[in-house]
Amino acid sequence: SLVLAVAASAATESPYAGDQSRAIKALSQQEVEDYLDGRGLGYARAAELNHYPGPAHVLAMAKELALTQEQQARTQAIFDAMRAQAIMLGRQLVEKERTLDRRFAGGSIDADFLRALLSDIGVLQARIRYVHLSAHLQQRALLTAHQTQLYDRLRGYGTAHGGHDHTHHE
Repeated sequence: SLVLAVAASAATESPYAGDQSRAIKALSQQEVEDYLDGRGLGYARAAELNHYPGPAHVLAMAKELALTQEQQARTQAIFDAMRAQAIMLGRQLVEKERTLDRRFAGGSIDADFLRALLSDIGVLQARIRYVHLSAHLQQRALLTAHQTQLYDRLRGYGTAHGGHDHTHHE
């Protein structure tokens, strides 16, 4: 019956259906744009959700956080350096993913090439994540404990511990 045919089709259809038209199969267009623009892609979530503010958000909230001119200038420098490194590494990662895709598409890939290419991609992902996480480390060192608590509240993280703030730094 038609109902059984539709049910069978729904059960076997891949969640990747539609992705075959992507320029780089392993990355969405948004992910490609994020890598090429140096955006975080959630790589710094461990820092962000544990009281280590991100420089982009700190700059956006400079007024609410009452940043000093020096804090603002140093935050901008952290952001600019992070973004430049992330863009450079992101370009390399996108190119490696493009190579992976081309090799599979052309049937010209073997296990050794695959292993080496995936190792390169993994190293680049780790380096990009380090760039973003280390910017959060540098950012927190620039802020007072009060500014960090205020940042968490403004970002909506203020009640994660039942209303108690556990930020302990200078």
